[in-house]
Amino acid sequence: MYKTSLKLYRGMDIFLKILSTGIFHLHPEFLNFNRYLKIMQNLPSKIPFRIFITILSCLFFNTSCTKEVSELYPSELKCESRMDPLGIDEQYPRLSWILISNERGQMQTAFQVLVATTKDKLDANDGDLWNSGKVKSSESMNIDYSGKKLESRMICYWKVRIWDKDKNVSAWSKPAHWEMSLLVQSDWKANWINDGKEIPANEEEFYEDDPAPLFRKTFEIRNEVKRARLYISGLGYYLAYLNGIRIGDHELDPAWTTYSKRIFYSTYDVTKLVNNGSNCLGVTLGNGWYNPIPLRMWGRLNLREHLTIGRPCLIGQLYIEYTDGSEQVIVSDKSWKVHDGPLVRNNIYIGEVYDAQKEVPGWHKTNLDESDWRPVSIAPKLSGFLQAQSLPPIKITKTIIPSEITEPSPGVYIVDMGQNFAGTIRLTVTEPPGKKITLRYGELLNEDGTLNPMTSVAGQIKGKRRSDGQLMNVGGPGSPEIAWQVDRYITKGGGIEKYIPRFTFHGFRYVEITGLESSPDRTVIEGLRMNSNIESTGSFSCSDTLLNRIQEMCQWTFLSNIFGVQSDCPHREKFGYGGDIAATSEAFMFNFDMAQFYSKAVNDWSEAAFEDGMFTDTAPFVGIQYCGVAWAMAHPILQLQLYKYYGNKRLLEEQYAASKRWLDLVISDNPDYLIQEGLSDHEGLTEKPEEEMITPLYYYTVKIMAEIACILDFHDDVERYRDLAQEISDTYCRKFFNEKTGKVGPGTQATQAFALFTGITPSEFNEKILDYLVRDITENHNFHLSTGIFGTRYLMDLLSKNGYHQLAVQIARQKDFPGWGNMIENGATTLWEHWEFSENTYSHNHPMFGSISQWFYNHLGGIQADPEAIGFNKIIINPETSGPINWVKCNYQSVQGMIVSNWEKTDDGLNMNINIPPNTSAIIYFPAEDPTQIEERGIPLNEVTGITVLRIEEGKVKCRAGSGNYLFKIS
Repeated sequence: MYKTSLKLYRGMDIFLKILSTGIFHLHPEFLNFNRYLKIMQNLPSKIPFRIFITILSCLFFNTSCTKEVSELYPSELKCESRMDPLGIDEQYPRLSWILISNERGQMQTAFQVLVATTKDKLDANDGDLWNSGKVKSSESMNIDYSGKKLESRMICYWKVRIWDKDKNVSAWSKPAHWEMSLLVQSDWKANWINDGKEIPANEEEFYEDDPAPLFRKTFEIRNEVKRARLYISGLGYYLAYLNGIRIGDHELDPAWTTYSKRIFYSTYDVTKLVNNGSNCLGVTLGNGWYNPIPLRMWGRLNLREHLTIGRPCLIGQLYIEYTDGSEQVIVSDKSWKVHDGPLVRNNIYIGEVYDAQKEVPGWHKTNLDESDWRPVSIAPKLSGFLQAQSLPPIKITKTIIPSEITEPSPGVYIVDMGQNFAGTIRLTVTEPPGKKITLRYGELLNEDGTLNPMTSVAGQIKGKRRSDGQLMNVGGPGSPEIAWQVDRYITKGGGIEKYIPRFTFHGFRYVEITGLESSPDRTVIEGLRMNSNIESTGSFSCSDTLLNRIQEMCQWTFLSNIFGVQSDCPHREKFGYGGDIAATSEAFMFNFDMAQFYSKAVNDWSEAAFEDGMFTDTAPFVGIQYCGVAWAMAHPILQLQLYKYYGNKRLLEEQYAASKRWLDLVISDNPDYLIQEGLSDHEGLTEKPEEEMITPLYYYTVKIMAEIACILDFHDDVERYRDLAQEISDTYCRKFFNEKTGKVGPGTQATQAFALFTGITPSEFNEKILDYLVRDITENHNFHLSTGIFGTRYLMDLLSKNGYHQLAVQIARQKDFPGWGNMIENGATTLWEHWEFSENTYSHNHPMFGSISQWFYNHLGGIQADPEAIGFNKIIINPETSGPINWVKCNYQSVQGMIVSNWEKTDDGLNMNINIPPNTSAIIYFPAEDPTQIEERGIPLNEVTGITVLRIEEGKVKCRAGSGNYLFKIS
């Protein structure tokens, strides 16, 4: 009997429930049955019967053997921030897990990781790749793999167990795995291939038909397949098929990078798609950012002069591993064939033209007559190295059904999606052959109900009127007079046809459809929201419906601007501007898992830097360079935030030299310590002098660099940067700060907020500076803000932190100009670029004013990272409960686990529900004057297990709390 094994995952929960019905009364802790069930479910799938009986004894009879299995156990194992990832090319991957426990104050004191080459070896506790042994450490984030050398395409199986605060060991976690991709460039035996066509000799030709090429390669499968993997990339974008079935669900792959430095590839498991006998691999390519049109953005900027460009090309390797141990490799080479496809034009800005009459039936299947297919050409060698794509791929994440269809003029139909978003559409029609259906996109309607596309026109190419009233072309030779977003579909006829644009994306709420023979209903078109498939991590709601709508508006805007880069808008520009990131990154991180996305952004900045090391305004670089320090500081800011939120120290080590080189250039260019050029509080409503406003951001960046240098133990740099910060502060204060009045520079809300937030002015004057700021808000602007991209982020935070939370709430709830509520009152479903409504110029889907979402989490919910946090292991819970808000529900799935801060006002006080994940601690501030006002489940605060009362601070009771779930009542 002792040698038999028991499978736990079938019926274990039923068995335990039956067994437990008669013994819950034996011990009060058995009332929490789910805890024990979770422990059992995280054990290996097979265990000896003897051990099973031992565990049952521990759980249900509370014997002395409770030391065998800890209350704390590991879950959600991740490699490089992903669960069971396919395609890791880090030689030393980082491993992470979160800890689960219902016991308060639980901490990990040690861990043991096993990594094995097979699942069987892992089950037998044979870590033939790595057995870490018992490591005394509380770290559970980014543990460097330190075993045997990993080889390309190797599958690694792993699990972990931990020791808790009482030195009890947990059960082993559920097994996880990761798979290595191609670790070195020499692993690539394939060639980049293209269709052999030349780049147009003159600019007009870029706007003519240039069919997206179709590529195919047939091959034979000769044996039983054990494993098949496709490693593939295509520039600008690709779609791949195996035997007519689309491979994966990525859209607009690969993510945009500086192609001369780095090109992403993806790894796909295609084992189930290969057939015995004949097979066909098919790939089609789009232009993307690799072959853009020479459109003169703003009448001057030609992307082709700044991006790495060329004819669309692909590279791919299909590895087929047979059960007998042999392998077959299919690579992109001269043996492939190419043919023109039905997608006759495609561009990321102005859209696509798809002629269904030119489709090639079965082009990606076997048994096709290839007599009219051409041999491919070997493309020019690309300098960028191939890297496995680690950030979440772009996907279709939501289908949107139209809310209304109108006909403002005969044959012109306006589809209202009810929501501004980014992505594309799915068109379903039944029309005769040759019908030209045009879809034009925009964010607004004119008063007569017709489409107003002007706020989403690419690069503000809207034509100019000559003296005779005719439009002039300002976009360059051959470009459209107005560069609006348009897709055209030409029907083939003969039944139901479906069309989805594949190599473009748009920002829109409304779609104008022309060319249909009859009036459409709402089944004709669907909206397909697209974004990098980042995981949702936060949730905020409260008793105020307006604030809830603002939060929803922020989330839709954020998702609209996550397409491999964090963009300023999803239509007019689509660029990765540093300023938008620096102002909103923490708002993004509270709402979504940005660990890999922002790590990629940091690398984007270092790769886009000029040869001398100067960072650019956008990454990848598109030719825009005037914003300066406020935009470039995204590079060091993101690094520090990724360390505090996700524990990513490796990125600090890798990128420090690039940050330092850039900052040294800024220092040498500004020997008098003041920054005189650049963009400051973009879209602020008052004066925005560069020197007075960018210099505090320079000072702030120097302080960040000092903090990073301290983390990395670069002590000389720490002292150097601290001394520099003091010089900047002294110089700035002498020139721009009035100690008597508290006025900074011109005394705008922004200059006051910049000074307070960055700390460039001496702290003993903070009260005066704050008073001056508050008077400007209340007396000069009637309780409204006047700030722009950075000032808004800083202002709301400062008010709530410094005793003016109710004023911040009043600002957030304003419904007239300027404010978020005013956007909603004017029909907005996403955030505007400018506070004032614009029908012709400014984007209506711009993330920079989304910093208010961070304010929701930090101050209404009260969830904040402690300044000393590493991977959010130290938490601050400090909700501001004064004012008109009656309840808040706020949670954040940190890398350590779920943090909850919910509160609700009652007739006799306040209820608070706080959850602190295991392996962390928190400082909690209670809105009470004395600890005796506070109880936790009926127990006085100073008697609660896991809580230490520290002191009364600024009118609140300050406590230290270990992990656990707490229900407080404040009377």
